[in-house]
Amino acid sequence: MVPEGVGGPAPIIPEDVMPTNDEIYQKVQATLVDALGVDEEEIRHDATLQGDLGAESIDFLDIVFRLERNFGIKIPRGELFPENVVTDPDMIKDGVLTAKGIDELKTRMPYADLSEFVANPEVDKIGDLYTVYMLVHYVSSKLTS
Repeated sequence: MVPEGVGGPAPIIPEDVMPTNDEIYQKVQATLVDALGVDEEEIRHDATLQGDLGAESIDFLDIVFRLERNFGIKIPRGELFPENVVTDPDMIKDGVLTAKGIDELKTRMPYADLSEFVANPEVDKIGDLYTVYMLVHYVSSKLTS
């Protein structure tokens, strides 16, 4: 006689359950505390990585590495933090993203909230798109794909 539960379908273990947005946020928060050496209280949904949390370009590599490790995901180079958008002359004019540049940014960053940026698409404000909320949304999209 086989004991009850043996040989049946495997039970769902917590690791197989999609984390909630709050759980993703908490893990992203811990990731940023470790990567940037900031206090947990400084990390709000709308906090920008560079302006509010002081991230520098080298920190973005560390953030990507830690997110991959902490969430068990793979982040291809340039996917989370797109490269070369501001170096293409068809995408910028006089320090402002062109319509083509905005479309390219929307394509490359579907997980970012571009609503305010589109109203005033200055190149030097692209860094403001990299927020804690954007990271949470990105990780969530990776976990569901």
